[in-house]
Amino acid sequence: MHDVNQLDIAALIDHTLLAPDATPAQVEMLCVQAVAHGFKAVCVNPWHLPRAVAVLDGRGPLPITVAGFPLGAGQTETKAREAGLAVEQGAVEVDMVLNIGALKGGDANAALRDIAQVVRACSGRPVKVILETCLLTDEEKALACRLAVDAGAAFVKTSTGFSRSGATEDDVRLLRRAVGLGFGVKASGGVRTLDDVLRMARAGADRIGTSSGVAILEQGAARRENA
Repeated sequence: MHDVNQLDIAALIDHTLLAPDATPAQVEMLCVQAVAHGFKAVCVNPWHLPRAVAVLDGRGPLPITVAGFPLGAGQTETKAREAGLAVEQGAVEVDMVLNIGALKGGDANAALRDIAQVVRACSGRPVKVILETCLLTDEEKALACRLAVDAGAAFVKTSTGFSRSGATEDDVRLLRRAVGLGFGVKASGGVRTLDDVLRMARAGADRIGTSSGVAILEQGAARRENA
């Protein structure tokens, strides 16, 4: 397991608030926390993105948002426009949801086109493809990873946090094997403790999506004090 004293936990974390009832005040607090703790990014729903961009104001954490969230089942053109608008409004990265139904239905080309159009719409900004691994077989996960790489995405991501279950170590390992070392893997969904983060990092994740970032850092500080 990674040594908590050697791993920069904050630099792994996308400080996340994607609840449908999130308020502007909560999003502002999320951004303030991200700046104070040095998190890698803040991830919010598209309606909150302009507010997050304004509050962060280039002070470190990246403003990021989602597209086709949480189902991935919208029209590709709609998903691409949502992603493009997010970039226009200041998103530095976009986390899109895979067209899960197309993949599971055997239409890999449709799933590939879906990702590729979002990637194009983002004009060079990194795109993370959320696979919703709990809904896929291992073979489908590996195929989705190949599609993400071929379409020009920058990351694969385990989960939305809104389906049956979230990230697992086994899935992170599978995704890392499938994409290789030069591609991003983000673990999200159910990552709530320092030990969760350490397990996901050991399995191959280089980004962590969580709404528990502050508590995780507090656990790390307490562990260092007691070492």
